[in-house]
Amino acid sequence: MNYIVLDLEWNQSPSGKEDSVEHLPFEIIEIGAVKLDGDMRYLGEFHRLVRPQVYRKMHFKILEVTHMDMEELKSEGRPFYDVMEEFLAWCGEEEYRFCTWGSMDLTELQRNMAYHEVENPFPRPFLYYDVQKLYWLQYGNGRNKLSLDQAVQEQGLLEDRPFHRALDDAFYTGKVLAVLDMEQFGSYVSVDYYLLPRCREEEFSLQFPDYSKYVSREFENREDIMKEKNLTDMVCIKCRRMLRKKIRWFPYGQRFYLCLALCPEHGYMRGKIRVKKSEQDRQYAVKIIKAASEEDIELLDQRKEDVRRKRSGRGHSLKNGQ
Repeated sequence: MNYIVLDLEWNQSPSGKEDSVEHLPFEIIEIGAVKLDGDMRYLGEFHRLVRPQVYRKMHFKILEVTHMDMEELKSEGRPFYDVMEEFLAWCGEEEYRFCTWGSMDLTELQRNMAYHEVENPFPRPFLYYDVQKLYWLQYGNGRNKLSLDQAVQEQGLLEDRPFHRALDDAFYTGKVLAVLDMEQFGSYVSVDYYLLPRCREEEFSLQFPDYSKYVSREFENREDIMKEKNLTDMVCIKCRRMLRKKIRWFPYGQRFYLCLALCPEHGYMRGKIRVKKSEQDRQYAVKIIKAASEEDIELLDQRKEDVRRKRSGRGHSLKNGQ
């Protein structure tokens, strides 16, 4: 399998969110990619400027970081549709997996494809490698995730080329990817959520060494989500046994539900459902199940008690007409 290490530069509305085009907050102005084989050997590169059609004035922050000139983009850039046709052809017909630094690039790529009516050829689920996450798993040591330039400096990979341009950042991301232990950490694929399951049969579960992830289709509201047995079931991440809940699902904040279950062989498992908004302004859920430590159990008990007290206090206030 080949690796397509992708990086994008994009522009946005110079005047802020109020003038941003719906479902296109970022317009791609540059695509850079490096192709590596399964042994991380260099196979080629792709670089194109994209002519702006939506945001025709450069946002000051984008200008400050990339030093890209709008006149250059207008004169040397090509239409997005044409650039994407070239890019997808360059990716080739051999099996490949996209690799990016962070989780935004593939979502923004597909948003731009939808806006420009480019057919989306990507699979469901759309799996890729977030190299920033993999680097953190291998070298994090409890730290926050590093920026690309920090990781490059840390690994002694700096060459005589800048950062914050698409091809250069793709080059450096590929260099970092090549120093990772993919035998150990290559199982930690990421999921792009732009293309969601269209029905219950397309919903999917991913198994990782220390947790599982379940991704749902879209729903109208959170209440409908929590009626779905596939989402509310708790399954042991080691033996796949259906578990009995010790603390049933309860809401925590506006976007989360928490749960605790017990496997008679492998101990306590904690569940978290995060509710997210889809591109169609509907809702979907991502369920994570992990083994629970004593500290996790205590924290879960405390959070459920916090929710109970808050509800009790609200009910008392309503009873007294407050």
